[in-house]
Amino acid sequence: MIRYKKLGYVELTVTDLDRAVAFYRDAVGLEPAGRGPEGEYRFRCSEDPYAVALHCADQPGFKRGGWMLEDDSQFAFLHRQLRDNGVPYEEFPITECQARGMARGTRMVEPNTGATLEFYRLPATVKPEPFVPTLAKIQRLGHVVWTTPRYKEALAFFRDVLNFAESDSIGEGVTFLRAFPNPYHHGIGIARGDRNKLHHLNFMVTEIDDVGRGLARFKAKDVPIVFGPGRHPASTSVFLYFLDPDGLTLEYSFGMEEFPETDPRAPRRLEPLPLNVDSWGSVRDPRMNAIGEIAAYRMSDAR
Repeated sequence: MIRYKKLGYVELTVTDLDRAVAFYRDAVGLEPAGRGPEGEYRFRCSEDPYAVALHCADQPGFKRGGWMLEDDSQFAFLHRQLRDNGVPYEEFPITECQARGMARGTRMVEPNTGATLEFYRLPATVKPEPFVPTLAKIQRLGHVVWTTPRYKEALAFFRDVLNFAESDSIGEGVTFLRAFPNPYHHGIGIARGDRNKLHHLNFMVTEIDDVGRGLARFKAKDVPIVFGPGRHPASTSVFLYFLDPDGLTLEYSFGMEEFPETDPRAPRRLEPLPLNVDSWGSVRDPRMNAIGEIAAYRMSDAR
């Protein structure tokens, strides 16, 4: 059984690095954390070395995401699950680990969404460094959601192969899963869609006032608000969705149900009604999750 610590990082593609860097720093409130080995700009929003990285590309979207494993022994469980299910994977070479500041890592491509997923551990010498908020008291990188026409297959893969635990579903349209035994209601979401796409990336904030101040700040900066503020009944989170300069959908959220590791409540299926998406009754802007390509990756030495 694979055990996770958390969603550690998400790397995005943007079409104008300078514009995106300014936005994620001066509108979202992330802390610059230098450049990565591929020239990407890194940002912090938690105690980790980085949580978001921006790569320049022709199309904006999702490049890869990394889940921190609970300990080094989890690699054996992960590799066994992938081999037993015929899923190719590759382990990071030492040079990549050194360049990216990791102790060990494994990469695979999720066969339904096409998303590149990485599983890693940081070196023991890396000590947590508190994130110092500026514009918003961001608590952590919260979750990432993809859409796919292979909704049921993707859900089964994350649940049965990667050991993500279902929390709730809304009809047959979206399912929320947590990276077991991480307690937060969801670290990923799988939504039904007509193609594989990034749906949105979430940042969890510390105070509900961060949502309100964010709303005012985004309006002052002409940042499009595409949903909310509102409250998701499934997770109980207060939310606000907005667009980055490329049109990628981002979210601030405050508050989220937490699950115990043992004897958690059973997952629920909520009816696909508007008030089960937002109990406050706000209406989505059609620009929400309209943009977000999933970058293709071809593994060079897959097992």
